[in-house]
Amino acid sequence: MPSVYKSSRGRLAVRRWCSDALARADFPLTSATVETGAGRVAFVSAGSGEPRVVVVPGTGFNGAVGLPWLRALSARWATTVVDLPGQPGLSDPYRPRRGRLAWYGQVLDEVLTAADLDDVVLVGNSLGAAVALAAASPRIAARALVSPAGFIRLTVDPVMALASTRWLLRPTAEHTRGMLRMFVAPGEDPPETEVEWMTLMAASCRTTLAPPPLPAALQTRRADRPCVVGVGEHDRFLPPRRLAPAVRSTMNLDLRILPGMGHLTTPAHLDDVVALIAEVADRPTR
Repeated sequence: MPSVYKSSRGRLAVRRWCSDALARADFPLTSATVETGAGRVAFVSAGSGEPRVVVVPGTGFNGAVGLPWLRALSARWATTVVDLPGQPGLSDPYRPRRGRLAWYGQVLDEVLTAADLDDVVLVGNSLGAAVALAAASPRIAARALVSPAGFIRLTVDPVMALASTRWLLRPTAEHTRGMLRMFVAPGEDPPETEVEWMTLMAASCRTTLAPPPLPAALQTRRADRPCVVGVGEHDRFLPPRRLAPAVRSTMNLDLRILPGMGHLTTPAHLDDVVALIAEVADRPTR
């Protein structure tokens, strides 16, 4: 299986960045790893109480980059953020060439079992939402999907494609910032942490194609447990007008539109994400 990293130097740089970010966190957290069939999987946790919220990040993201999510969610619930294997972070770097969503779903099922996480509210963001839908563990009590891949193919217009190509070929902060402006709402600046991280990621890692839609029948089966789905009103990858009919037809759910948000959830929009998650986290699970 191929590695996400271009070189051992790139892997070391990414692991150092993540370890340093976690060490600088200004709120209490714990880090741990479990062994799975996909190798070692790392995760970081904070908060206490029930229910347990488990966050599955999007493409190229992990617990270190997701510290704002962890801070916001752990103030209300015990929260764990998983570093997916085959993505840059502190987990095993290898991933299969084909069938990745099914593989990721199985890995996540193994993580929940190995870490003894039960009755969890699974929160998936972007790629992580598709993984959350692919996972079938009986330990999952509910799902909250934010800017979710897995329902429709992502829209990539020529302007976005050009910006992405420029970022990948010359990963400077300027090129990264220009690309990330398409991930946020018009007039909003991307967070500098994401600019720094994604510049390093482009220099150190191989690209990952956008995940394809999951089978409609699988999506329909996942409607047997509480679920809420939200997307930013300015998400140019998953435009609400395209996403809403797919969510309605497969899961019989109304899409929640998060005002003023693009595809990237910035700290300014985390309160809306917490409110979305609360719709399934603060209800009796079983």
